[in-house]
Amino acid sequence: MSLLHPALARPGLRFFLGTVALVSIAATQAAAQTDSALAQRLDSIAGHWVQRNYAVGIVAAVVKGDETLLHKSYGRADVEWDVPMPLDAMFVIGSVTKQFTGAAVLQLRDEGKLSLDDDITEWLPDFDTHGHAVTLRHLLAHTAGIGDFTEAREFGSLSTNIRFPRDSAYALQQRQPPQFAPGGMQIYNNAGFWLLGLVIEKASGMTYEDYIEQHIFEPLGMTRSMYCHSEENIPRRAHGYFVTRDSVIRRAWTIWHTWPFAAGSLCSSVGDMVTWLQALHGGRVLSPASYTEFIAPGRLNDGTPLRYGMGLQVGPDPSGLMYIGHGGRAPGFWVEVGWYPEAQMGVVVMINNVGPLDPQEVVTNLANEVLGRTPPPPKRFTGDPAPLVGRYVGPGRGEEMVVEVTETPQGPAFSIDGRPSRPIPWIEGLTFGAGLPRFIFRRANGDSGEVTELRFSMPGAHMILRRQ
Repeated sequence: MSLLHPALARPGLRFFLGTVALVSIAATQAAAQTDSALAQRLDSIAGHWVQRNYAVGIVAAVVKGDETLLHKSYGRADVEWDVPMPLDAMFVIGSVTKQFTGAAVLQLRDEGKLSLDDDITEWLPDFDTHGHAVTLRHLLAHTAGIGDFTEAREFGSLSTNIRFPRDSAYALQQRQPPQFAPGGMQIYNNAGFWLLGLVIEKASGMTYEDYIEQHIFEPLGMTRSMYCHSEENIPRRAHGYFVTRDSVIRRAWTIWHTWPFAAGSLCSSVGDMVTWLQALHGGRVLSPASYTEFIAPGRLNDGTPLRYGMGLQVGPDPSGLMYIGHGGRAPGFWVEVGWYPEAQMGVVVMINNVGPLDPQEVVTNLANEVLGRTPPPPKRFTGDPAPLVGRYVGPGRGEEMVVEVTETPQGPAFSIDGRPSRPIPWIEGLTFGAGLPRFIFRRANGDSGEVTELRFSMPGAHMILRRQ
């Protein structure tokens, strides 16, 4: 007796259904092979740099939607003892800390404990603004114009030789003159986020460390994240190194986290950073309105859009894909944590050395591989470079920035702060750039006036240099 419905018992239909089943199985196998091939290519991209001795150790992850395409470790966590890099190794994440600081400020704003338009002196009454109105919003966008104690000449020896105490850091900051009027330009500024850490403590009534632990790490289950404590023994913590271009490895010095504070003193793992990305961009950290504000590009007073939100790079990555993320660097550590919103994809790369390899390069290559994107070839300038030639000078990060523009057969060439001159690919109009940096010439009177300024733009920087 047949167990099939009478209509299904016909030979022709059975053959058809069998064919469909075989096609379905073949499609599933092809998809699995495709996934496997992609995983192998991602593995090759991430591990390549350890094989070339450009990196001591790497942990990398790529997640797209609910799928983990890569999560793997390479190289060593400790060179002297030849310890393999654990998958959940803990790294100093440096300036990636800034997005946690920014998120904490917005959480406190949503609780009614502060306003982004509060003047810094409402929280730090003795802070010398030199007569300027410096708001928390300015600090979050690096547009406050305040000096930066981490760029001061005496800072280097103080920060590496002793446990540089917070009150000494504050006193050093108080001695720094302003660089520009708030909102006039953008210069990346560690001190601004350092000051925001003090505001978080005053507004919340908690230490910065406790606030981040209790309001972000614990609720999200980020068990491999913490405020860095150099003196503690942390299981599976990677050691930091420096690597030269000829592959010489030197152990990095210990950085004491009494001073980096809210600008760069968090430690984490790749797995926890994936958790953070999915939670932040999945609506589990901020209210919808605050999230929108958090990732919105800031603007200068003249309306110029920036490529930075409130502790996050916002804009195209080096190959042109829309990107929300941030890098972090500390002695011996270099990391990049980013989100591709159009693909709902997170990419994290952590390296336990500073050297020839920038982790953003690895992140970009991994993203391009997943999304099947080939960066467009560079364009050559077809206009007349003569009107652009000249010397441009203005405030830079910690010191004056000088760009000399000369004319070459390949178009205008740029020498930055005395470094060798080289042509830079043309983008459009009077904008040149390769990767993230952009050089934008401005005329005095619209399209026909003389070129009077050069703007140097990066995520976190929009410097205005005047022609001399």
